[in-house]
This record gives sequence, C-alpha cells and structure tokens, in this order.
Amino acid sequence: MSAAARHYDTILSPVITEKSTLLSEESKVVFFVPLSANKKEIAEAVEELFKVKVTAVNTIKVHGKTKRFRGIAGRRNDQKKAVVTLAEGHSIDVTTGL
Repeated sequence: MSAAARHYDTILSPVITEKSTLLSEESKVVFFVPLSANKKEIAEAVEELFKVKVTAVNTIKVHGKTKRFRGIAGRRNDQKKAVVTLAEGHSIDVTTGL
C-alpha cells in the first residue's frame, strides 16, 4: 500500500459539531480515526494530506452506546477521535474536503 493510501486510511472523516467548530478558533481540528491509529501516524497523515505543521495530537476513545431497536438491544460501534493542534499560521478548512 502506498504512503498516500495509508494516510487516507488513517484520517476517516472530520468531526463537524458545535464543539469542534469552537476548537477551530484555537487552531485545533477534530477527525475520526481508526481505533488502531496512534498519535504519530495521525500527525504524519495530517501533515502529508493537508500540508500543515502539527504541534500536538490528543486522542479520545468514545465507547459505543447500548441502544434498543424494536425491543432488541444493540450496541453502536466504538469510535476514536483525534484533536490535532496546528502550528501558528496554519489552518485546515474541513468544509472543502480532500
């Protein structure tokens, strides 16, 4: 697998919520990433795909909720989010896409 394809597998999608929009004012961008991704891989992928300088990566594992549908208990999948802090002067516009 090429390096570019590996980076696209590392960054699944941006998280566009009220909270992540407020974080963008602090030069932080939030992405969904695979559960197996580590901070170093995430930083490399963001730097290569968006041509920016990453200063820090924080990750959050969000456990899936147990929900009921027609009386049958089910469970949502676990997800992992990465909050990527960008260097001064760098920014990513997640609304444009890749």
